[in-house]
Amino acid sequence: MHNWLINPAVVFIIILALLFILNRLGKEIAFHSDKFKPGCSKSYACGENNFDNTAQPDYSTFFPFAFFFTLAHVATLIITTMPIADAGILVMAALYIIGGIMGLYILLRK
Repeated sequence: MHNWLINPAVVFIIILALLFILNRLGKEIAFHSDKFKPGCSKSYACGENNFDNTAQPDYSTFFPFAFFFTLAHVATLIITTMPIADAGILVMAALYIIGGIMGLYILLRK
């Protein structure tokens, strides 16, 4: 009866119209200043006036944490979703656990 309402194109147009109306209403009730402040067009960098775009963050401590996170969570996901059907799968899970432990050992050794 009303199958046209669940058509993706119709739903898209309806949502687009609602968002357009909300945008117009938001512009009407938004605060607008009459005065132009001289610092409004400058970039803001945490309160620093002399900010340059040459900041080079150091990722040397990020990558070991990212690798640890990935290794731990992928190993957990693979091991917990393995079906326990026969001994071959349990051997594969054990090898995966050993591989994960070896990866963590290599990562965390000093």
